[in-house]
Amino acid sequence: MNYIGLIIATVTFIIIGIFHPIVIKTEYHFGVKVWWIYLLLGLAFVGASLFISNPMFSTIVGVIGCGWLWGIRELFEQRKRVQRGWFPRKPKQKR
Repeated sequence: MNYIGLIIATVTFIIIGIFHPIVIKTEYHFGVKVWWIYLLLGLAFVGASLFISNPMFSTIVGVIGCGWLWGIRELFEQRKRVQRGWFPRKPKQKR
């Protein structure tokens, strides 16, 4: 039996689940101004996936890269959700 497809699907599902709180916490603490970090990480992971010879690990690294790239869009969507009141806004810090 070949379990690679099942493994990749499961890992992809877990990666998507992990990125939701990452995006929420990033927007809460830093806003959308760090979107470029997501871009660099996404391109780095996608680029690295091109050089990994094992098809399963290459796919998983590529999915992580796409997760970072998709996170850029979700950061801006999360900002809209906060503006609508669906998520808490970070209180201003007193100096």
